Amino acid sequence: MSLTRFSAGDIVVSTDALVTSTWSDNTNNLQVAFTSSQNGFTSQTSSGWFHYDIHNLVETNNDAEVQYSVGYGNRVGSGSPDFTNDSGSHGMNASRATYGAYRNLVFGDETQNFQFHTHTPDDIYVININRARYKQSLKPGTLNLQLSASLHNSPTTPTIIRLTDDSVTTKGSAKLTNLGRQFNIVSGNSGIMKGTTLQQTDSGSFGLFYTDAGVIILNSDAFGQNSPSDVPGAIKVSPAAADSNSGSFLTPNRRTGDLSNFNGPLAEGLNGDGNNGYQNNPEMLMRAISGAGNFIVDSQEKITSQYYFARAKNFEYNYTINPSFTDTRGNLNFSSMINNPVTYITTVGLYNDSSELVAVAKLSQPVVKDFTKEALIRVKLDY
Repeated sequence: MSLTRFSAGDIVVSTDALVTSTWSDNTNNLQVAFTSSQNGFTSQTSSGWFHYDIHNLVETNNDAEVQYSVGYGNRVGSGSPDFTNDSGSHGMNASRATYGAYRNLVFGDETQNFQFHTHTPDDIYVININRARYKQSLKPGTLNLQLSASLHNSPTTPTIIRLTDDSVTTKGSAKLTNLGRQFNIVSGNSGIMKGTTLQQTDSGSFGLFYTDAGVIILNSDAFGQNSPSDVPGAIKVSPAAADSNSGSFLTPNRRTGDLSNFNGPLAEGLNGDGNNGYQNNPEMLMRAISGAGNFIVDSQEKITSQYYFARAKNFEYNYTINPSFTDTRGNLNFSSMINNPVTYITTVGLYNDSSELVAVAKLSQPVVKDFTKEALIRVKLDY
């Protein structure tokens, strides 16, 4: 068997970006959100205190898939019940564990805290997009996230704010972290920031966006208002629908202690202690997202294609090693092949320097080859 080595000009490498919608069934805008029965709060270690899984369909539907999860973290352990009632375990709970987990992912350092422009809050909200939903990464400039809460005394006419990343406005300014590229979450649309400064509120920027890990970290202090209409720098729109159960806008419940301190009915508005009526913070973020009904972000991946141009010149590959071509003494079995042998190319094999077959390309139909014909076959490998 003879092999022909490719020359440098026979191999071409090309890289293309493939962009698709992130959500299941290629849905562009995730307008609905369904929670899971596993999002419980019956004990200090229930999963709901750590994260809330959000599905695209009701959980009992066989096609329901987790789209993203929401969570809440506090660096000193406020906002969720302690794991035990021991005096030495105060502040050891889900919110502190969540803050520490994402701090380690981003900084790899247990002493650093999240900072939003110049502000360092105690609390963070987290949106973690399910890894199965996107390809290589999320595409900067495609994030359009709306958050909603009802206005006081007018639950059917809420105000909505629009958030995006600043990748278009500040192109090329992404910060590299242990979690990949980091962009700022700002007021605006499709990567274009409204205004000229990241200090969009008295408490810094709205958050951070890690496109390579599918993680959004929100600055709770930037949203700590009675309603979205009170949030400085926000783009405000009036939707047709409302979440009538919303109270103050993402002001965290910073209660501490054992589980009994977090019991009680969910209430609208503000409690007497100034904390939000919702007893759990992940649910509050979920309601702010689902109440607005607008969550868009695209997925992207880079596909590297290597093209091999296999050339069969007129004097090459006119004979075959197929056993039916010759007899046991090496004579051609068919006299018509003596002066003008004809072969049919059906397969191209790619071999390494050790003559080991590493890839096979099949033609859609055979290519006729003889001394009067040449063949040029392009083989494409995607990876």
